[in-house]
Amino acid sequence: MNFVVVDVETANPNFASICQIGIAPFRDGVPEQPRQWLVNPEDYFDPIHVDIHGIDEHIVRNAPKWPEVYATVAPILAGNIVASHTAFDRAALTQACGTWRLSTCECRWLDTARVVRRAWPQFSKSGYGLANVAETFGIKYQAHDAAEDARCAGEILMLAVGQTGLSVEQWLVRVNQPIHPAADVPDANPEGPLYGEVLVFTGALSMIRHEAAVIAANAGCQVDANVTKHTTLLVVGDQDIRRLAGHEKSTKHRKAEELIRQGQHIRIVGESDFKSIVGQA
Repeated sequence: MNFVVVDVETANPNFASICQIGIAPFRDGVPEQPRQWLVNPEDYFDPIHVDIHGIDEHIVRNAPKWPEVYATVAPILAGNIVASHTAFDRAALTQACGTWRLSTCECRWLDTARVVRRAWPQFSKSGYGLANVAETFGIKYQAHDAAEDARCAGEILMLAVGQTGLSVEQWLVRVNQPIHPAADVPDANPEGPLYGEVLVFTGALSMIRHEAAVIAANAGCQVDANVTKHTTLLVVGDQDIRRLAGHEKSTKHRKAEELIRQGQHIRIVGESDFKSIVGQA
């Protein structure tokens, strides 16, 4: 759960015209003190951009230029998972480094907008902008302040981890898969050993979710994305099934337990036991 979130503001539509950069480190999923730098882009300031972030040429007149700032920033990013909300910030860093003939550091990028579109169905097609998602989940931040934007995006990423049970590492894979990976899962096999079960997966699985959904459908299950009043079977990744503290369980896991307490019959099993039942051990 260690990662760094980056956000930038630009002076004008040119991505290379970075005038502010903010970095929010997260260690074990907990935000550390964010950092922020003003940058003199040696470029013009478009009035529309100034209206958005409030930074103009007078504010950055004595600020360091991008090579000096990047010399400080690059060691923080190098070798880490680096998140940003949309690909804009990654492109801006790449363009700025290209303009100044600097080598970009090696890191693994994660687009939190793509995470949001996959973690919550209501954002799959629209509404996944940082401000709207933050408002939905009650995250307070100062918009268009680079450090604040970075911190907010990191908190949203951690909410997605809790919602889905996927770790930040696993999200690096999930964001490159279809938004609705189970869309082409076959109908429940009426001859399968689990026919009639309504199954939901949660936590870190050893299988890709789509493959797991196909196996479940072939075993007779209807595979749903979320725990509902119709759910009868929750399959939890083996490493997650051993976690006993409620706050460490995924949102789906906790919801299933709440429905069980209300009298709904839901069986919670680990992935290994599920694979044993369907003959995939």
